[in-house]
Amino acid sequence: MTALTSAGAAVALAAGTLVALGSVPAQAAAGATLPFTSVEAESATTTGTRIGPDHTQGSLASEASGRQAVRITAGQRVEFTVPRTANALNLAYSVPDGQSGTLNVYVNGTRLSRTLAVTSKYSYVDTGWIAGSRTHHFYDNARLLLGQTVQPGDKVAVESTGTQVTVDVADFEQVAAAAGQPAGSVSVTSRGADPSGQGDSTQAFRDAIAAAQGGTVWIPPGDYRITSSLSGVQNVTLQGAGSWYSVVHTSRFIDQSSSAGNVRIRDFAVIGEVTERVDSNPDNFVNGSLGPGSSVSGMWIQHLKVGLWLTGNNDNLVVENNRILDTTADGLNLNGNARGVRVRNNFLRNQGDDALAMWSLYAPDTNSSFDNNTITQPNLANGIAVYGGTDIAVRNNLVSDTNALGSGIAISNQKFLDPFSPLAGTITVDGNTLVRTGAINPNWNHPMGALRVDSYDSAINATVNITNTTVTDSPYSAFEFVSGGGQGHPVRGVTVSGATVRNTGTVVVQAEAQGAATFRDVTATQVGAAGVYNCPYPANSGAFTLTDGGGNSGWSSTWSDCSTWPQPGQSNPQPDPNRNLAKGRPATATGSQDVYTPGKAVDGDANSYWESANNAFPQSLTVDLGSTYAVRRLVLKLPPSSAWGARTETVTVLGSTDGSSFSTVVGAQGYRFDPATGNTATVTLPASTNLRHLRLTVTGNTGWPAGQFSEVEAYLTS
Repeated sequence: MTALTSAGAAVALAAGTLVALGSVPAQAAAGATLPFTSVEAESATTTGTRIGPDHTQGSLASEASGRQAVRITAGQRVEFTVPRTANALNLAYSVPDGQSGTLNVYVNGTRLSRTLAVTSKYSYVDTGWIAGSRTHHFYDNARLLLGQTVQPGDKVAVESTGTQVTVDVADFEQVAAAAGQPAGSVSVTSRGADPSGQGDSTQAFRDAIAAAQGGTVWIPPGDYRITSSLSGVQNVTLQGAGSWYSVVHTSRFIDQSSSAGNVRIRDFAVIGEVTERVDSNPDNFVNGSLGPGSSVSGMWIQHLKVGLWLTGNNDNLVVENNRILDTTADGLNLNGNARGVRVRNNFLRNQGDDALAMWSLYAPDTNSSFDNNTITQPNLANGIAVYGGTDIAVRNNLVSDTNALGSGIAISNQKFLDPFSPLAGTITVDGNTLVRTGAINPNWNHPMGALRVDSYDSAINATVNITNTTVTDSPYSAFEFVSGGGQGHPVRGVTVSGATVRNTGTVVVQAEAQGAATFRDVTATQVGAAGVYNCPYPANSGAFTLTDGGGNSGWSSTWSDCSTWPQPGQSNPQPDPNRNLAKGRPATATGSQDVYTPGKAVDGDANSYWESANNAFPQSLTVDLGSTYAVRRLVLKLPPSSAWGARTETVTVLGSTDGSSFSTVVGAQGYRFDPATGNTATVTLPASTNLRHLRLTVTGNTGWPAGQFSEVEAYLTS
């Protein structure tokens, strides 16, 4: 047998946080309280090959937990050190497309009689109708009761029997004994259900539900096959012996548009056969409504399109203590009209869209929350997404390893369809931890931050409080403010306070929208490129103002070149002496006329222009260059068309290093613009000039009663 080599200290996911076993104790953190502990394959002992880390969309390592995994072939193994008392193993893995096989399992060197089946059947999903997507969803999960109890320090190994297997992470769990039947309950087997899984148990389940109104339907240990969805489920409890024992095999469990409510679903597994994403199919654990006052708890939900796609009346629904694995789309989506819904202490892995989402379609989601959930490896969207809604809370969640098109948390006015209810009231985002979240958006060709506030289809006017956030190892930025639909809608009313940012790949703040946010007690270390990227998108859409609320440290620098994107670990480039420092930078003005907004003076197009309010001198245009520069020359332009008659504008040049205290750089002078000579004027600045904020104050214009510039250019050369 090939000698085993150690790939590093074992790493576990304990109480929702990664810790190195034997060296760093588990600490209280955001996320769910989990019944299992996870150990990464790359931190185990192996005869295989470690892959990653990688953040490239479409690569196997990029979808792995920790962006790393171990590839084994026939006879090779990964040996885990058991982190806790356990009698069960769940393994996240991937095999090449079109293949399947088995893994031998060893406990302390002794091979078990049972093997662990592995397959690509539920992987390699294509969603060509989603812009920017590629083949994704490479991993799957397989579980096994070990038939014995292992102790901390014991060794559990998995070995390929022939198929190439990429091993990602192992979950070790102490599964309690199967629960007994509740008194007075109606067993599905008493109505003819087949616990062997051979027969069709659909009608038996329906009959048991009808017989148990106001009581409990009991699902004994066994495997049950349901071939069509259940409906009319109300005023009943559906209860199993535990999610490792009572297993329902169906791709559509409950599908109903309404319910009187009081439905309790608990303690069994629903495992489907969904291998592709077909959005028109209700291939979900719950599709529609459970009705008011319902709950879902202790469930194992796997191989479906969506775990819970909730519409209609689900008032005061509680979804807690569940595992949702390997869905081809969302884990859970509150699809409008959710009132008082609480989604808490759930574990979600390997979702093909947003792991948890609120989408305020048709009616707003209100007074609902996602609390203390652990989310890992959503592979085509966000960990948590809030699309509209009123008085929403996202608290104490742990999100890790998002992939393409996704942030760890997105607070957004992206509507997708109408009628849509934008964000309103107070949006609370508190106590969340984001690890390796954020990704390149191939549609934008630039990054999405770990936490994104997005005025995609309309302005954000809600109060958005982002507090006590920890962002670790983001491959790109920590906080992003953007109008992702490209319309330049503003982001307003945002406060970020009490954040800790560690080892962000590019910047702490990625500001691309017009608007403003206040930052208070935001501390950053190991910043990859610069503290702030502040470049409006589109270029003429307006500036984003960062207000320093005090207590900030480690991220004061600004990326200087809006014509380039910072790359992970890249420092601010030395400025090209021939580069126009003002191009694409945020611009503001005391006023503007109609569509002739300030950004048009720095958009690089001499035919577009800023025009101030008319008949209201003085008027000022201010450009934030991003950093303090020794500016020596300005070039002021008007559109070159001969339709613009010659004119003289009286301009004072002022400068500031902090954006608040301005001093005169060049006193008021008249500058002649003549289309016969290009309609440009050059302003030479004193040799002592150092400024970040450039302000031009216009007090007169012989051609029109307003300040006008088509381009304001700033250069280091005289």
